[in-house]
Amino acid sequence: MKVVGFCGYSGSGKTTLVEQLVARLRLAGQRVSVVKHAHHAFDIDHEGKDSWRHRQAGAFEVVIASNRRLAKIREYDTPDEPTLDQLIAELSACDWVLVEGFKSAALAKIEIWRAATGKPARYPNDPFVVAIASDSLGQLPEPTALPLLDLNDPDAVLDFLMRHQDRFAYRPRPAA
Repeated sequence: MKVVGFCGYSGSGKTTLVEQLVARLRLAGQRVSVVKHAHHAFDIDHEGKDSWRHRQAGAFEVVIASNRRLAKIREYDTPDEPTLDQLIAELSACDWVLVEGFKSAALAKIEIWRAATGKPARYPNDPFVVAIASDSLGQLPEPTALPLLDLNDPDAVLDFLMRHQDRFAYRPRPAA
């Protein structure tokens, strides 16, 4: 399994790029999973639904399944941020895991950076950034020897991933 992260500030284009890469990897015959970091108390079910009612009653986990999909909702008694390794361990076997968010994770990642957001770049201080995808490569805040990818050319990003697959081979870190 290969794991690659995509980091960048809100509005930089992470979700759009990940979406495009999922479709292209699937067309290339690859099985792809996505791990996405969400903020605070996001929800995937809604008040009044059976799963919501079970959670409200105190269930630690609720698994919802049909012949087309499966979802698992886990409630923590106290705030507890799962590690990326724990989340990847929850996945079924696949060829690629695309990780969106988790900007501080110790994994190889592509930074999505747009000058228009007015946000700083991470690559000068993050040794895990292995490439930069941007629509404003000529405006990068600091010179870099990292590979530069056109954010508006997802095929070029896919080509980079496929040419450097070994760099993204997943090696779980031992639990602390």
